[in-house]
Amino acid sequence: MPLSGNNVTGTGNNVRVQVQRLSHGYATAGAAGMDFLAAVEQTVVIEPGARALVPTGLKIALPAGYELQVRPRSGLALKHGIVLPNAPGTIDEDYRGEIGIIVINAGAEPFIVERGMRIAQGVVAPVVRAIWSECASLDKTTRGAGGFGSTGTRTS
Repeated sequence: MPLSGNNVTGTGNNVRVQVQRLSHGYATAGAAGMDFLAAVEQTVVIEPGARALVPTGLKIALPAGYELQVRPRSGLALKHGIVLPNAPGTIDEDYRGEIGIIVINAGAEPFIVERGMRIAQGVVAPVVRAIWSECASLDKTTRGAGGFGSTGTRTS
């Protein structure tokens, strides 16, 4: 339904209500991520070590070939220990439900989520789909199968 027309019209139990879309999206002109605001109905307290699903009140329809990456906010991580356990989370192009943000309190104090609080950020990104090709062996590299810290923490 378009968001234009008369201020108030109605038939039966239906009434048209005008809506103004607010432009809170990107905090600065150079920001890559759009802010997600908490759409909680009441204050949510996340105890240390606990996690919660924070609703955003948003549903989207991405174009084919794109995803929305959900990422943590650096200030919340540094100041409060609030992180996203599956970061970056992915919203697929065919998802049509409400976007929810899974947050975990890795801090030492309870964290309070209030309505309208900037809780995460989203970045739209193109998706490249791999075409897997089975083979008998892989080419050799200097690193080989070394992983999980095998390259060390210091440069020489």
